Amino acid sequence: MLQIVVPPPLLEEWDELREEFVYHESGKPYVLQLEHSLISLSKWEERHCKPFISSEKNEEETLDYIRCMTLTPHVPNEIYDRLTKENIKEILDYIEAPMTATTFSDRGPKTPSREKVTAELIYYWMIKCQIPIEFQKWHLNKLITLIRVCEVKDSPPKKHSQRELLNHHAAVNAARRKAHTKG
Repeated sequence: MLQIVVPPPLLEEWDELREEFVYHESGKPYVLQLEHSLISLSKWEERHCKPFISSEKNEEETLDYIRCMTLTPHVPNEIYDRLTKENIKEILDYIEAPMTATTFSDRGPKTPSREKVTAELIYYWMIKCQIPIEFQKWHLNKLITLIRVCEVKDSPPKKHSQRELLNHHAAVNAARRKAHTKG
């Protein structure tokens, strides 16, 4: 979960002595609790009827995703208008964070899938991997990593290419010859 502090609104007043506008904070900062999860993604896709992961988003769609991520109850709409550039950057960094120490070693070229990843597809993967529904509240990147781990662990071992087998046999034969020679 991410917690951000939205600054209070700035009031503009005219200073007659200095003959200039002055700005000062009015009110208190607002704390938002956000979660980038499958639930948030699903809510956003329901509203926009397009895949969240593989589509470009304009500023309003991004702001709407932040609304979908919000766990804080009864947030007034003007709070989202007060988000600073720093708040937005912090949120986007949080969305992109892997949230796991798990890494994958991808050997060989892998062609990217043309399949559009949607909330329903991720739910399908969860069901297929027998991942409990409660995990829909996990950070989305962590959930997708778990799904990928399940797929890797459940897949049969990768067969070696002809070249890899020949190189392996040659190395084994060379080691045997070296072990059985005199002198």
